[in-house]
Amino acid sequence: MLELRDVSVTYPESVEPALEHVDLTLADGELALVCGRTGSGKSTLLGLFNSLVPHFTGGTLAGDVLVDGASILGVPPRELAHLVGYVPQDPLSGFVSDIVEDELAYGMEQLGLDPQTMRRRVEETLDLLGIADLRRRALRTLSGGQQQRVAIGAVLTMHPRVLVLDEPTSALDPTAAEDVLATVARLVDDVGLAVVVAEHRMERVVPFADRVVTVADRRVAAGDPATMLRTAPVAPPIVQLGRLAGWDPLPLSVRDARRRRSDLLDRVAARVEARPGDPSDSRPPIPRPTILRAEKVSVAYRSVSAVREVDLTLRAGRVTALMGRNGSGKSSLLWALQGSTRRGGRVSVDGRDPSGLSAGEARALVGLVPQTAADLLYLETVAEECAAADSQAGVEPGVCRGLLDRLAPGVPDDRHPRDLSEGQRLALVLAIVLTSGPRVVALDEPTRGLDYAGKDALATILHELTADGHAVVVASHDVEFVAVVADEVVVLAEGEVVSEGPVAKVLAESPAFAPQVAKVLGPPWLTVAEVEAALR
Repeated sequence: MLELRDVSVTYPESVEPALEHVDLTLADGELALVCGRTGSGKSTLLGLFNSLVPHFTGGTLAGDVLVDGASILGVPPRELAHLVGYVPQDPLSGFVSDIVEDELAYGMEQLGLDPQTMRRRVEETLDLLGIADLRRRALRTLSGGQQQRVAIGAVLTMHPRVLVLDEPTSALDPTAAEDVLATVARLVDDVGLAVVVAEHRMERVVPFADRVVTVADRRVAAGDPATMLRTAPVAPPIVQLGRLAGWDPLPLSVRDARRRRSDLLDRVAARVEARPGDPSDSRPPIPRPTILRAEKVSVAYRSVSAVREVDLTLRAGRVTALMGRNGSGKSSLLWALQGSTRRGGRVSVDGRDPSGLSAGEARALVGLVPQTAADLLYLETVAEECAAADSQAGVEPGVCRGLLDRLAPGVPDDRHPRDLSEGQRLALVLAIVLTSGPRVVALDEPTRGLDYAGKDALATILHELTADGHAVVVASHDVEFVAVVADEVVVLAEGEVVSEGPVAKVLAESPAFAPQVAKVLGPPWLTVAEVEAALR
């Protein structure tokens, strides 16, 4: 169905190819998971499938790309829309209409289909994706999961043979992510689509994948998931747990692992009671000074109430995670803490309210990395952004660059920030904000676009900040990252706090937010590292 023959891609600003001598074949009715380090070339690979590379990206392409046995070299992307449907990482940025129905019909209008055919396909797609009740809704009013399904529907109405999804669950809560992936899996089974998914949160996609495609060192390799993940340098927690336990074949789903957990439970059972951090531990907590106290904070947008009288305390040396469904109020609460959003209630950071200070003074108290991290980038090169961050923070030159290298190694100094991958841009903004070392570090979906190594580096940096007396608050849908980095969790729903407490207690008791290890072994285990430590 889709074939790459000895393909190499070189961009004008690079001496070395982004991809080199790639051979890859994907069949109908197959779901392929593309994985690799941030900046490894995954987006370049995906862009080959519908000629975005090199038509929009520039550069030189050698080799051949075939769809249904026919070469698409030189064919512009618009002429491939009926063959290859491409859904970008941020679906809202790709919408061209205001209403769901209109967005589903737009692509067919460009193909010149007759009105009767368009009406029939819109109805079929609404039913297939389970979004018929959204047909007349404004796109901007939809949740992240709903927007993702509409974006998929907008390309499905053109009846493509291949569906390409770039980080389809990166901005979704666990429940919405499962809904979207279940929909995609149904398309593979029922419609026979070939689906290519690039996703850093591999644990979400691996159970559905027929093939894993890895991108590393400019080369591409492919094979069945169990084989590819056995020796892969990065793997989802469920696979890491299987490696630790010596299971063969490796489990690819929680269900597989639970069937084989008895031997592992026996090995760690003797350590559960004595495990540090156990929620049943009766030792009194170490008193820590309060840095930020929010009382009765409320945020409203016109007639919509986003945050409703929330109380929140952030203490020195602690990481607090905000969790909840898409639209639960996490981002609005972070902006209110930073002082950039009109709000009710009171926020005090070391005795001062950020909303009454200048922008620079507020950033020194609460450094916020928003979901749209690229909004904070305004200079021409990565080197200029890092130098400006060092200067504004009053630190030695090279501090920001050092943080960036820990999060996403190898980002060129002379590259324009807008030309970086999504994960690299996020890493750059994280480095810029962390350089100033604000009293409170507030991060909104900081792992979006980051690979496992980048997330590990970020966790280490956040733990260093808390050890230095800072407070950290992280809004995230990434339950595996929260399990590693957080001390406390606050769960929001419809702008209100519905649950809060130690991370081990809140995550282990939540079916939606429990990490994979907790689902397999039960409380109090949250991470593979904890299990490994108990087995030593």
